[in-house]
Amino acid sequence: LVLTNAKLGAVHGFAGPLGGMYDAPHGAVCAALLPHVMAVNVEALKAREPDHFALPRYDELGQILTGRADATAADGVAWVQETAQLLDIQPLSTYGVKREDYSNIIEKSGRSSSMKGNSLKLTDEELERILDLAL
Repeated sequence: LVLTNAKLGAVHGFAGPLGGMYDAPHGAVCAALLPHVMAVNVEALKAREPDHFALPRYDELGQILTGRADATAADGVAWVQETAQLLDIQPLSTYGVKREDYSNIIEKSGRSSSMKGNSLKLTDEELERILDLAL
């Protein structure tokens, strides 16, 4: 009940269906998706909703993660990407995810309550891009 109402966003919106479709640990799937969801969310927000309340929060996250007062959302995204590389986070392909599965993954993910809690509704093309980057 709590997770259904927590508005967790696209990472969990994808992770639930992926965990049901593949033998993939939830945390590993979330880790593979996080830097790419962040990057696409920031790009989409800047392009379509530049005054959205989430953009300053992404900047704040960049400042917290980097320890720099002048850090931006892009710096936070880069920090998460670099950390994922340092931790050797495996791509989704490790768990059998294939490009030909995208339409099914996106369809199932789009129905999840977590995906509906994302900062903005991502287009199917943006969701495909996230999967491409995480594959």
